[in-house]
Amino acid sequence: MIELAGIIILGILAQWVAWKLKIPAILPLILIGLLVGPFAAGFLSEDGYKWIEPIWNGHHGLFPGESLFHFVSLAISIILFEGGLTLKLNEIKNIEPVITKLITVGSAITFFGAAIAVHYTFDLEWNISFLFSGLIIVTGPTVIAPILRNVPLKKDISAILKWEGILIDPIGALVAVLVFEFISVGGGEDFTKTAFIEFGKILLFGTTFGFSFAHGLHFAMERKLIPHYLLNVVALTSVLGVFVLSDAFAHESGLLSVVVMGMVLGNSNSKHLKELLYFKESLSTLLISILFILLAANINIADLMLIYNWKTLLLFSIVIFIIRPLGVFICTTNSTLKFNEKLFISWVGPRGIVAAGIASLFGLKLAKHNVEGAEYITPLVFMIVLGTVLLNATTARFFAKITGVFLKKSNGILIIGASKFSRTLAEYLLKNNRQVVLIDTNNDNINQAKELGLEALSMDIYSEELKYDIELNNIGYLMAFTGNSEINKYAIDKFKKQFGENGAFRIHSKDEIENDKTMQNGAPHIFSKTNDFVSFDEIARKNPKIHEIKIKNNYQELLSKINTNPNTAAIFVKKESGRIEIISDVNTKTIQQEKNAHLIYLGELLN
Repeated sequence: MIELAGIIILGILAQWVAWKLKIPAILPLILIGLLVGPFAAGFLSEDGYKWIEPIWNGHHGLFPGESLFHFVSLAISIILFEGGLTLKLNEIKNIEPVITKLITVGSAITFFGAAIAVHYTFDLEWNISFLFSGLIIVTGPTVIAPILRNVPLKKDISAILKWEGILIDPIGALVAVLVFEFISVGGGEDFTKTAFIEFGKILLFGTTFGFSFAHGLHFAMERKLIPHYLLNVVALTSVLGVFVLSDAFAHESGLLSVVVMGMVLGNSNSKHLKELLYFKESLSTLLISILFILLAANINIADLMLIYNWKTLLLFSIVIFIIRPLGVFICTTNSTLKFNEKLFISWVGPRGIVAAGIASLFGLKLAKHNVEGAEYITPLVFMIVLGTVLLNATTARFFAKITGVFLKKSNGILIIGASKFSRTLAEYLLKNNRQVVLIDTNNDNINQAKELGLEALSMDIYSEELKYDIELNNIGYLMAFTGNSEINKYAIDKFKKQFGENGAFRIHSKDEIENDKTMQNGAPHIFSKTNDFVSFDEIARKNPKIHEIKIKNNYQELLSKINTNPNTAAIFVKKESGRIEIISDVNTKTIQQEKNAHLIYLGELLN
């Protein structure tokens, strides 16, 4: 009981430390696992016992017999299902073809390159070599996300790294499962007819079970056959049931089935999806915390001594400095990425929970069956996981600066509220080469924005989801344009430092305008001093067009003419350089001094 409670406490403590230091949680989790496991047994315990022993050895421990394997399998199934829920096919379509190449051609380069490297470095059999290479294909999103949050990058670079990590997880898991099946069925010898049949069964049952049960769960949720308070636990039960059932029909097909189930459910547009995702995310965090400590603690000093030599450093160097860059540069040929951007993407490729979890599972299983070289799988994969996480977590920010991809100034614009007024402004800004992201909880507004080709996210500003969204790294301007003044004030107060470093603005309420409460809460009057959200939105609905008129030393006259017209409203000033500034109390004098500038206004065309 003490060991189990200790794992949970240490795991959550490691998660908190990782959040505080802005590093991937996997790093402190593995270090804690190694400390309470092999290091305690070899150097700290007088009797040679581990402080935490994952497998019961007759004296102490947590899991008797095959129980640890079963727990690891079930935990990974939940984690992979949660990853599948985040895969939105409509978002994938808008990503450059380089993503597709990275998860296909790039995976193949890693698969064959790493197999050749470990075969000739450690003199392992080809089947074990390919199992190792299959396991290190993955670049887990749970590891990359904290790195990207701490390193401001251009949107396309962070998007490539994020989506590669999400999409490649199930691919790497599937490849590793298939290679493991070849070894298990073929006895480590040449591929046999039976092995090919098993592959077919994995693909058949994995996809069909995942697809069918996803639709079944979606049907039950939408028809309200499940009470709301049981929704999350029924979903959890379904995932575990699908995993076990699929695995019973085709050995090792459960992982594929839960990934497919997550992907199908994640693209179903269910109104319960967000709630389900929050629950699974919290559960995944807990399971990841437990798993990494358990798996690291289960390694023995003898396993670590197997790789305590110069060969390990050579293999690590080949994977990091040759195979990863080779794959990235081949996959990004003829793309819009510059050389320095390709170089940075080549540098960031940390491995995560799927690699470590499946490595421990398969390594232990093969070792129990006396497969030659199986004892190398777990320590070698953990070496790659720990080494890449440590390297990327400590150097990504510095490497981004020396390669010139670090964003010194964020120029993107975040607009809270996706009303007609906000969509009209966003369209104009987008046409003038500015990144604009709209946030709203109204799905109708979000869908209308997306139909216009705008980037729009269905998010609640009161949740923590917005704060940790990687794709908003390039945001430097914040605009709160909703019909609720309290929401506008809250958005400015909460997100001004994170998203409004270059400027934070909000529409003032009718009461504030009537009482002339300027500069309230650090947000000056913007646009017109006489219009509130209702009047702006009404103008946008009547005539959603934006016009430009040249300023000829008559700025105040033009501004007054526009703002006294109930069908028009001044919004921006475009300088001669093309730079767009929002009209506010704080920049009136500087605007009047501008030459060859244009006043931008919304509504009907003035005579």
